[in-house]
Amino acid sequence: MDILKKINEDLVASMKSKDEGSGLRTSTLRMMKSSIKNAEIAKRGKGELTEEDITGVLATMAKQRKESVEQYLKANRKDLAEKENKEINIIQKYLPEQLSAEEVDEIIKSTIQAAGISGMKDMGRLMKELMPQLKGKADGKLVSERVKEILSSNP
Repeated sequence: MDILKKINEDLVASMKSKDEGSGLRTSTLRMMKSSIKNAEIAKRGKGELTEEDITGVLATMAKQRKESVEQYLKANRKDLAEKENKEINIIQKYLPEQLSAEEVDEIIKSTIQAAGISGMKDMGRLMKELMPQLKGKADGKLVSERVKEILSSNP
């Protein structure tokens, strides 16, 4: 569990550090560790958490914070939105590099050809094939939007 090991090392370093802002970093790392532990408990008896499971937990945390930022901005709470954005930045350091929209498009198009997808009626099957390839590397919402756009432009 390289990600968990890195989180633990960074947590210790953050707690020892007296830098300004290390409080937010420490609390965010603790939340990450706690979420991973909860996922471990939920999976008891079904084996250990894999790196992919941990990445999924962290991706979910980042997604929740992005949704919170949207809500805070709608409520004109820039202070809270800023805090959430800082947490997102900390979490994303432990996630794989996110793919660009162009890279996602290429993967979608190659999967459409490989799977013989013919139109919108096969969107569910396409998403089922795509998500294991893109899990943690691209936001599911972005993938869904791009799939709809690509499928609707292909007659």
